[in-house]
Amino acid sequence: MILLSSLVLVGCSKRTLERNPYLVDVRFQREINLSLPLYNSLNFVGGSLLIPDIGINGVLVFNLNGSTYLAWEATCPNHIPEICSTLSISGVLAECHCEDFQYSLATGQLLNPSEDLNPPQGLLFYQVQNFNGTLRISN
Repeated sequence: MILLSSLVLVGCSKRTLERNPYLVDVRFQREINLSLPLYNSLNFVGGSLLIPDIGINGVLVFNLNGSTYLAWEATCPNHIPEICSTLSISGVLAECHCEDFQYSLATGQLLNPSEDLNPPQGLLFYQVQNFNGTLRISN
């Protein structure tokens, strides 16, 4: 009985959420209307756009499948932010020009980690809600 109780307590213990050590927590909320010409690239599957004036260095928005949108922080998550760490979009990838890291806009995963990263960090995810063609992006 004691062994069973110990297993239940260990199995139910809460994991601590490990936040990226390089990126600060910035609170924001932005709504974008997909019918506006500025956001036209997001109306197509695989389309993406950098919104530069929210988040730390901007937010990358990606149309995953025509109805699901993803939003990522536009700062390389694997080092302290520098001038070169603002990510740029290259097709379905985000690129950091400090180390030439590449991240998938579909998963946020680092695709080409170096051996010295322990552990490699993926892109910082932001919430996206789709209200009939108006996206609400928030942290």
